Amino acid sequence: MLILTRKKGQSIIINNNIEILISAVDGDQIKIGIRAPEEISIFRKEVYEEVQQTNQEAVASKLSLNQIKNIPEKK
Repeated sequence: MLILTRKKGQSIIINNNIEILISAVDGDQIKIGIRAPEEISIFRKEVYEEVQQTNQEAVASKLSLNQIKNIPEKK
């Protein structure tokens, strides 16, 4: 893991096309801005982990394709 010290207004560059900018520091809270190409997904870690867990649960579901087809539609 690389650990860097940055001040407000300073940034780091990752892979020539991702910029992480320190936009504000307020006590123990830091606001960052991220500039990256549109094709790069950016998530807060807790959101990413929740999506991964939901996907794993969906894959592990015991419903067959026929059972899914028989689920009544909401109207």
